[in-house]
Amino acid sequence: MQTAADIQQLNERIQQASPFVGRLRNELAKLIVGQQYMIDRLLIGLLSNGHILLEGVPGLAKTLAIKSLAQAVDGKFSRIQFTPDLLPADVIGTMIYNQPKNEFMVRKGPIFANFILADEINRAPAKVQSALLEAMQEKQVTIGDSTYKLEEPFLVLATQNPLEQEGTYALPEAQVDRFMLKIIVGYPDRKEEQLIIRQQVQGGILPVLEKVVTTKEILGGRELVRQVYMDEKIEQYIIDIVFATRYPEQFGLAKMKNLISYGGSPRASINLALAAKAYAFMNQRGYVIPDDVKAIAKDVMRHRIGLTYEAEAENVTTEILIDDILKTIQVP
Repeated sequence: MQTAADIQQLNERIQQASPFVGRLRNELAKLIVGQQYMIDRLLIGLLSNGHILLEGVPGLAKTLAIKSLAQAVDGKFSRIQFTPDLLPADVIGTMIYNQPKNEFMVRKGPIFANFILADEINRAPAKVQSALLEAMQEKQVTIGDSTYKLEEPFLVLATQNPLEQEGTYALPEAQVDRFMLKIIVGYPDRKEEQLIIRQQVQGGILPVLEKVVTTKEILGGRELVRQVYMDEKIEQYIIDIVFATRYPEQFGLAKMKNLISYGGSPRASINLALAAKAYAFMNQRGYVIPDDVKAIAKDVMRHRIGLTYEAEAENVTTEILIDDILKTIQVP
C-alpha cells in the first residue's frame, strides 16, 4: 500500500521525467495542424506499450502523424502499404538463397522498426493481417528456424479507411481486440483548415522535424507509467465499466441487453487501466483520477463491444452505449 509520501515522491519523479511529452507535442505541432486528440492518443499508445487502430477518411494526416512521431523520437520508421496481393513474407521477411556462399540467409522485413505504419490494413488478406498481429502480440518474429526480437519501443499504427469497402477484408473482432486504442479521426475546424491551406500552398516548404526525444526516455517513461498509483476504488470503477458491457442488466441498463452481442474482454480492463495511467502521466500526475478513465474510455472500448442487428437497425453506436454506461456507473 502506497502512502501519501510515496505518491508525493512519485509525483516529483514524474514531473522531472515527463517534460519530454511537451517537447514531442510542440515538435509535432510544427507540422500537424490541430489533431491534438489524435496526437495525445498516439503518445498514450507509445507510453503504454500498446498499438493503435486509426479510422478516418483520406487526407486527415494519419500517415503524417506516425511518420512525424518517428522523426521526433529518433526511431526507425517503416511504412507498409497493405494491398490484396501482399504476402506475410512482405511484412516479416523471408529466407533467401545466397548462391556464392551456397546457403540461405535471412532478409528481414519492414516489421523490424520502432514505428510501423500499417496503411489501410483492411485491404490485405487475413494471412497477412495475422502475421502483423502476431508480431504485435509476441514482439518477436520467426523466420525459418530462428526467432528475432523486435526493437523497443515498438508501436504499430494501423489505419483503415471507412470508405470504399469493396475489395477489403474487415479485421475479425478477435483480432481488433489486440489494438489497445481505436481512434476515430475527424475533420479539422475552419480555422485549422485555413492554417493547413497556408502551410501547404503559400509556403510550400514544410518544416523538418528535429529529434527531440530518445528511445531511452520513452522506455523510462513507460516504467514510470506502470508505477502511477491507482486506488482500489478506481480499479473497481474500471471493472464496473467493463462488466456493464457484459451484464448491463446488473447495472440498471437492461435496455442494452438486446443491443450488445458481446462485451469487453479482460484486455479491455487491462488497457483501460494502463491508458488511464498514461493519461495521468501526461498530465504530470502520479495518481489516477476518475476523469482519466472517462477521458480514454471510448478509445479503449469502442472496438471491444459487439452490436446486435437490433442496435444497428436503431442506429445505436458503441459510442452511445459507452456514454450511457459512463453516465450510469457510480463515480468513486
